[in-house]
Amino acid sequence: MDNKLISAIERDENFMRMALEEARKAGERGEVPVGAVIVDEQQKILAAAGNNSIGGSDPAGHAEMVALRAAGKKIGNYRLLNTALYVTIEPCVMCAGAMIHARVGRLVYGASDPKAGGVASCYQVGGDGKLNHQLNVESGVLAEECAELLTSFFKKKRG
Repeated sequence: MDNKLISAIERDENFMRMALEEARKAGERGEVPVGAVIVDEQQKILAAAGNNSIGGSDPAGHAEMVALRAAGKKIGNYRLLNTALYVTIEPCVMCAGAMIHARVGRLVYGASDPKAGGVASCYQVGGDGKLNHQLNVESGVLAEECAELLTSFFKKKRG
């Protein structure tokens, strides 16, 4: 394996670990433990967030949406060209649609979401060629760790 490929894998895993930390913080607040991190083309972190639907009384308070809003404010533009969004679970249709509108260049996610996944599992938003922007998608980064965080959260919640 060449060094560029190894460094790309390491980079993706490092940013996913940051997203996992955001997810853990969200879980500690009683939110579904999902975390997201957005970086620019120089790998500078623009935003990091966890779910905040409950605390923010916001149906759009998903980690991806919170991070997209924060990144847009940080750069002073709703277009997040040449950015990468790392998230612990496959985004839903709402979040995938927001990524399209923001022109996020790359999406990297951990666990698949067979019940509500908007980019591969249930729908292919941003990858079906029907919209004016397509997402470059990488899935399965630290997938087991991402899935376990969600599974253990819901096991505890259900008692």
